[in-house]
Amino acid sequence: MKLAAIDIGSNAARMQISTVLTNDEVISFKKVEYVRFPLRLGHDVFTHGALTPESVQRTVKLMQAYKLLMELHEVEAFMACATSAMREATNGRDVVDLVNLRSGIPIQIIDGQKEAELINNVVVLALDERQTLHIDVGGGSTELNIYRNRKKLASRSFKIGSVRLLEGKDMRSTWAKMEAWIAENIDRTEPVVAVGTGGNISKLFNLVSKTSDTTTTLTEIIRMRDFIAGFSLEERIHKLRLNADRADVIVPAAQIYISAMQWAGATDIAVPDLGLKDGILQVVHQQLTK
Repeated sequence: MKLAAIDIGSNAARMQISTVLTNDEVISFKKVEYVRFPLRLGHDVFTHGALTPESVQRTVKLMQAYKLLMELHEVEAFMACATSAMREATNGRDVVDLVNLRSGIPIQIIDGQKEAELINNVVVLALDERQTLHIDVGGGSTELNIYRNRKKLASRSFKIGSVRLLEGKDMRSTWAKMEAWIAENIDRTEPVVAVGTGGNISKLFNLVSKTSDTTTTLTEIIRMRDFIAGFSLEERIHKLRLNADRADVIVPAAQIYISAMQWAGATDIAVPDLGLKDGILQVVHQQLTK
């Protein structure tokens, strides 16, 4: 059985098609297809408040392509979710209706709380008993969650993300709110570790020195942020071989992870290969097997 998850973010839209595997009644998902396309919806929305006609047409075409790919793979069930850019666009609902009409893909526009919940449902599997700050940075929003003994104690979504920062939006009040929230909810008398999810932290993790297969240090993230920031955008693409839509957002994204870790007092960060798409796949499977 094959299932699919579509995540339409502020910077890129991703589709993952996975085969469902069962081993001793334990369910897992094996990735058979993964496509990421830089729609960059946040550049429209966070600057002008709405998606341009060009972005609307690109979104429709991409969803049509995703639908054809799912048909070729004989996908049995799927779910498509859109996050901060689509939910803040004044024409977001109209775009969703048009996509459904032209491609047959119904898109759910989810709020920050639902987005965090879907991610948390899979991230919690990678946690241990320690106090943990989970940081998920997208193009338009950042979700923070605090756990102890794998139990979520606090959660909040902030309107700050890599694309928003790139667009030069004044985030001073949001930075202050985020710092205050962490100070209020983190117990500084206990050790705290960070868990990072999102495309930018995954790319940073691939570039830095590691303390284990899934862990690196705050010092390493800062070092890599400073290293990348020392190159021009063109140099990041041609010398560092970063994708164009990653090259401009990776430094502002890194700053969010770094700031959150520093405010929490976390010196290490684990980067599991998990994200919103994995949470969506889990929901699709649950709905199919009810």
